[in-house]
This record gives sequence, structure tokens and C-alpha cells, in this order.
Amino acid sequence: MASNFPPDPSSVRYDGAWTHRDVHANGIRLHVASAGPGDPEAPLVVLLHGFADFWWTWRHQLTALAALGYHAVAVDLRGYGDSDKPPRGYDGWTLAGDIAGLIRALGYSSATLVGHADGGLVCWATAVLHPRLVRAIAVVSSPHPAALKSAVWRDHAQRRAFLPGFLNAQLPRYPEYRLTRDNGRGAADLLTGRSSPAWADTAECAETARRMSSAIRIPGAAHCALEYQRWAFRSQWRADGRRFIAVMRKPVDIPVLSLRGELDRYILPNTVHRGSHLSPRRQVVTVRDAGHFAHQENPDAVTAEIAKLLGGHDDRRPDRYA
Repeated sequence: MASNFPPDPSSVRYDGAWTHRDVHANGIRLHVASAGPGDPEAPLVVLLHGFADFWWTWRHQLTALAALGYHAVAVDLRGYGDSDKPPRGYDGWTLAGDIAGLIRALGYSSATLVGHADGGLVCWATAVLHPRLVRAIAVVSSPHPAALKSAVWRDHAQRRAFLPGFLNAQLPRYPEYRLTRDNGRGAADLLTGRSSPAWADTAECAETARRMSSAIRIPGAAHCALEYQRWAFRSQWRADGRRFIAVMRKPVDIPVLSLRGELDRYILPNTVHRGSHLSPRRQVVTVRDAGHFAHQENPDAVTAEIAKLLGGHDDRRPDRYA
């Protein structure tokens, strides 16, 4: 039975080995959970969640990276969780500006960015549009935007996996209803449907689905989440979208770690491997026993790969398993 009362935005401020903060950046307030040493010399790692999710998705990496001596910050992106939900700003330019502003507001001149799905696309955009602020990026289930566009157009299997949900998001109001009905069942179904069968049957997945279902019911969150995908689609026929994808074709000449769960049925292997010329220093790693949410399904493997990236390790193998 659906609750008559939507959750308060502050409900996502779960207790744990982290500190909740509000940071003003790019004209809005962003909620972050941060962990790690208070030393301002500790390198900054910013963690960005994907569609219909929120900062909690990075709980494993947040604490593990903090234990390694990094200042780890997991963000509720614009429109999500306890961050502001303005009516505009869900385009690639503004989202990159949010993260650039966040890095500066935290008192840093640069950071490593880590993102899942839509959060990974924000990583790519920030690296291109604000290159001086980004040391390296790690992306989970998030191919380069130009490579994803090419794959959807040219690869039948990727088009079949990706396009139906993407097109459904363009409808008015109904997608918001599908995400939030039955106490947010749409967000829970997205998590379980795209995860590996083994992890989808765990108590951790059930608890994560419960928290996602609550977070997506925060007033405005579902609409804002869908605005990301609506801009990505509608801008294809507008000058700002054509200009954005043209700018994004500039090669990202920093270390890039591209992670994909071996059981991911939503972002396919050929798509992840596309566009090597767009990130010449990229390494692709396949995460065993994981689907689309590899950072939650096999967190130790994902954290270990991120730690290698942060430590500057390079085993000279562009594609491998973890």
C-alpha cells in the first residue's frame, strides 16, 4: 500500500562513517557525504551516482577510499536526494559546472572523479569542459557519450538494450509515475533487473532497493532524474546538443578507468570498447560476478581498481578482468 506522505529530502542522510554536508556550488546547494582525513592535503575523490539513485550507492567505496587516506565525497547530483531541485540545469554543460564548482568549493584545485551510468557521463563532461580540475576519471557502466551514441545508432544489440527505456523517459508524467508508484517500485525494479541474479537475491540488494525506492519518492526527484535523459534526447536536434557532442569528441588525455560488470545486459562489451581514440590513456576492466551496478555487486574488486588508478599503477594491459 502506497504511503500518503512522500519522504523528506533529509531522509537520505543515513548515519555511518561519514559526515553529511551542504556545499554551495554553481548557484545551487549540493548534499554530500564525505569521509577521510581532515588534512587538506589528502587527495580528493568525488563519487557520482547514476539514474534514479543517490549518494548511498557509493557507501563501500566511500569508506574504503577514506581508509586509504583519500578525502572521498559522494554527491547527490542536482535534482536528487537532499540536493537542490531547480527547474533547469540538467544539460551536460551545467552538470559539469556543478562538479567543477563543487571541487573549488571544497577547497581543491583538482580531483579524481568516479561515476556510475549518468554520473559517469558527468565525469566525461567535466573532464572535457574543465580539464584543469580533473586528474583522472573512473567510470562504471558508462561509455564515452560519443561512443554510446554511435553504438545505439549502429549496434542492433545495444540499441535493443538501451533505447526502449531511454525513449520511454521522453513521455510526459507517465515515467515519473512508473518510478514512484507502489512506494518507488520502479527504482527497485531497475536495480534488481540490471544486477546479476546472484546479487539481486541478497539481503543487501533488498535493503539497497528499499533505500532507492524511498529516495526517488522525494518530491521532485523522479522528475529531475528523467530530465537528464530528456535533455540527452531532445538536445540532439538543437544547437546546444550538437555543440555539446562536438566538444565531447575532443580526446580526454588523462588516465581513464572504464569498468563494466561481465553480466551487464544494459551496457554491452562492444559499446564500452568503442571510441579508444577519445580516451587514449583508457584501461577497460571487466568486473567478475557483477551486472550493471558493479560497484555495489563486487565492491572490493571495483575499489581495488580505483585504488590502482589513484596510485598511478599501470600494468600495461589495456583490457583485463578483476
